[in-house]
Amino acid sequence: MPLQIDHLRQLAADFAALHTTVTTLDARPGSGLLQQLGPKILSVHELIGRTLVRLSVLDGSQYTVVPGSRSSLETLGEVVASASVAASQLARAVADNPLEAAVFASGPPVDDAAMRQARHVEAEPLLAESLTTAAHHLDLCATCCHYTASGITRDLKDHPEHRPSWPQLSDAQYAALDKIAQGGARRYERRGKGTYVLAGDGNTIHAKPFGVLEEHRLIRTVAGAMFGGQDVKVTAAGKLVLDIQKPARAQPTSPGRVPAPGKGGGRRR
Repeated sequence: MPLQIDHLRQLAADFAALHTTVTTLDARPGSGLLQQLGPKILSVHELIGRTLVRLSVLDGSQYTVVPGSRSSLETLGEVVASASVAASQLARAVADNPLEAAVFASGPPVDDAAMRQARHVEAEPLLAESLTTAAHHLDLCATCCHYTASGITRDLKDHPEHRPSWPQLSDAQYAALDKIAQGGARRYERRGKGTYVLAGDGNTIHAKPFGVLEEHRLIRTVAGAMFGGQDVKVTAAGKLVLDIQKPARAQPTSPGRVPAPGKGGGRRR
């Protein structure tokens, strides 16, 4: 489930990015608009496919027995519907966009310039409406993906019996995870000397606790050039562990020697 939360958050970010690009489209009628619309329609359909994968995975998982899971699945289903409306509106803009081409030879003679201007004036409000509607639905998709991710997180917090089994972190492991969550970290490659990790505050994160966090997928390294440093992010699983665990602390010991039973401070019967 934590992995699905990460996927949903990335999906939300991608819907939000597409929403931004649609709002900045140059909506002037003509071939230029057609060249802009084609890639956006393909991107929406790609996001719909990814949403359907996430919905299918959740529907076939043990998450469905967690109280509250129905709301999350229904919200994700609405993402598919809203994204499809966005794609449809962009496709409507393609159909309403006037393109320049010759009429039938037997058609009535027309003033090409005047006719072109009239067609553009007629199409402009239709195109603006379609693009605005598409952008609204893409924004709604991003919101619903975030809502679904938050819902799964809430359900796992509220119902510990359905949580994955995570290791109880030591003080050092918990501190390293918290440091990465608070200020980020970067992983660097030293030629011939392995890797090292620097927290956002400039302090080194030791290899052993970092390795445990990485092994249990509580953190992830963002792909990039090793010698220039790679960002280290806390995963949804890591954030849940920070919320539900406290670092294991050693029990304090009293100073001095504890008397052996029956000697010194023990009371005789």
